[in-house]
Amino acid sequence: MKRIRLSTVRDKIKEIVQQANFELQDDVLKILQEWREKEESPAGQAVLEQILENARIAREEKLGLCQDTGLAVFFVELGEQVQLEYDDNLTSLHEAITEGVRQGYAEGYLRKSVVEDPIRRKNTGDNTPAFIHWELVPGDVFKVTFVAKGGGAENMSAIRMFAPAAGLEGIEDFVVETVDKAGSNPCPPIIIGVGVGGNFEYSALLAKKALLRRPLGTPNPDPFYAEMEKRLLERINNLGIGPQGMGGRCTALAVHVEAFPCHIASMPAAVNIQCHSHRVLSFEL
Repeated sequence: MKRIRLSTVRDKIKEIVQQANFELQDDVLKILQEWREKEESPAGQAVLEQILENARIAREEKLGLCQDTGLAVFFVELGEQVQLEYDDNLTSLHEAITEGVRQGYAEGYLRKSVVEDPIRRKNTGDNTPAFIHWELVPGDVFKVTFVAKGGGAENMSAIRMFAPAAGLEGIEDFVVETVDKAGSNPCPPIIIGVGVGGNFEYSALLAKKALLRRPLGTPNPDPFYAEMEKRLLERINNLGIGPQGMGGRCTALAVHVEAFPCHIASMPAAVNIQCHSHRVLSFEL
């Protein structure tokens, strides 16, 4: 039985929400640097230079990579053999994560981007509540993955309930159409998560998970979906949107597809778009 103190979880959350917002990870930087060398558009190449310079300054000065420091989204894998120890007046894992977000966003001077009601629009003032997805798993695993999800990219995401007859072609056209309609709004170059299958709500969750499950640009282990990712990335980068919509071939850095079983009468598909500030970080205890 693994024992984990809630105060330890809170402190790790406080740390990673700041680090993720300050530092682009190596997989993202590597692909951005590669595209800087091969982007054909002078304007697009200049934008990529600025993105990389912005990343350098943010890392060195401990500043937000973007003014939109995002919704705090978490995926928590909680092992059945993990015992949580309550301390520091923390009474639940949910509370520990929430408090870590509250403290991390305040101490890191990160923008508070949550309103407490979708229509009346009063800001909660501390970037909570966090958006937490729970998964109970065997053993003593305790893993938390954080992603800061900006509004510009999230607003361009989409879901569609297809009939099975739409087939692979219908889904691929939907993904490309979604990116084309988004244009410069999600701050390209973007990362695209695609969820196929499940049901209405699970396909959307699957699309978001697709952004996080593998290092950026790592192909799907299933050759069928790896080829789908390759085709989609090529089609999207032929749209001509380019970095920040300035034209060019670097519209997307990667396309990741995840699939799940579904009903015989339906074929859900969802697209979750992430901006070039792909602020993702995990920890295990």
